[in-house]
Amino acid sequence: MWRSIASNAMTFLIVALFVLGGVILWGRGQYESAGPLDQAICLQVDRGSNFRRVSVDLEKQGAVSSASLFRIGADYADKSSQLKAGSFLVEPGATMEEIVELVTQGGASTCGTEVVYRIGVNRLSAQVRELDPTTNRFVELVEFQPGVEDTPEVYSEIKEAQDTRFRIALAEGVTSWQIVTALRGMDVLSGSVGEIPPEGALAPNSYEVRPGDERGDVLAQMQEQQELWVAAAWEARDADLPLNSPEELLTLASIIEKETGVAQERGQVASVFVNRLNRGMRLQTDPTVIYGITKGQGVLGRGLRRSELRAATPWNTYVIEGLPPTPIANPGRASLMAAAQPEETPFVFFVADGTGGHAFAETLDEHNSNVARWREIEAERAAAGDDG
Repeated sequence: MWRSIASNAMTFLIVALFVLGGVILWGRGQYESAGPLDQAICLQVDRGSNFRRVSVDLEKQGAVSSASLFRIGADYADKSSQLKAGSFLVEPGATMEEIVELVTQGGASTCGTEVVYRIGVNRLSAQVRELDPTTNRFVELVEFQPGVEDTPEVYSEIKEAQDTRFRIALAEGVTSWQIVTALRGMDVLSGSVGEIPPEGALAPNSYEVRPGDERGDVLAQMQEQQELWVAAAWEARDADLPLNSPEELLTLASIIEKETGVAQERGQVASVFVNRLNRGMRLQTDPTVIYGITKGQGVLGRGLRRSELRAATPWNTYVIEGLPPTPIANPGRASLMAAAQPEETPFVFFVADGTGGHAFAETLDEHNSNVARWREIEAERAAAGDDG
């Protein structure tokens, strides 16, 4: 009888082990296979939350088939204690394993609400926007000019939310003075700024910041990025460029940046200046004259006078030979590469063509014809404005 009992017990144990093994394999398959979510969601994980709350939320939103299995998988992967607060974009079909990685890996939130401070040539603006997970596009909630317009209530509320992201978007062609002035006006940052960084030393790019970040640290990050871009452009430069140093390349790139906002033109504009330098011709570019007047502190806001074109300043390329002593703005990566690798053209002149771009010319006669056409366009626009 005891042998029979022992035999039955052994059989039961073997069957139980097979069943348990099958359950484990099934659970692992569920954990690693595509989930039931058919439309992206933005998962909010509050500070102080835990995997039980997150798993229940995911099950309610249809992102996982089983909250219990999700928690077991997190425990098995030894991730239960690594939950991070934030807003996380869960893609359609995401596996439980992928979601666990998403909410434990840390770093910036991947969805939710963000505040973007845009430092442009003409103004600083703050844009509050929210990611729509169904379209993966941002929806603007409000935009305003800090220090100029009243602060919207939605900005004040969102700024205090723990999962809000903050980003500084720096436009190409802004000056160091404009950047520092804008940073001083951002209430999300802290600390003071001593000396304004040298002109051209700050990289126009997008920078993630956190409430309380030091302004000096943000500037240091911008400066480090620009140093990397300048070094890369100098390393990749054409062998026959009439430039003697990375600093001269940076100065030329800043002039290119201020002369055209048309991406396709940068190489041609660069070629004009390089051709002029090679021929010993003065650059004769208006943005350098403007910089000599403003020193980068704001926008001139009017046309240049003839007397200003003739006035001697270190930056007036109608008067001085070669490049000015410093950059006239902070150029972006594309303008740096245009300065390093200009197109090969015979052009030594260009003027606005009325479309936002420029008409290029090899001879003075061609250039004078292009200038005459531009004057006609200006007159037509002035007349149309008067009629309106």
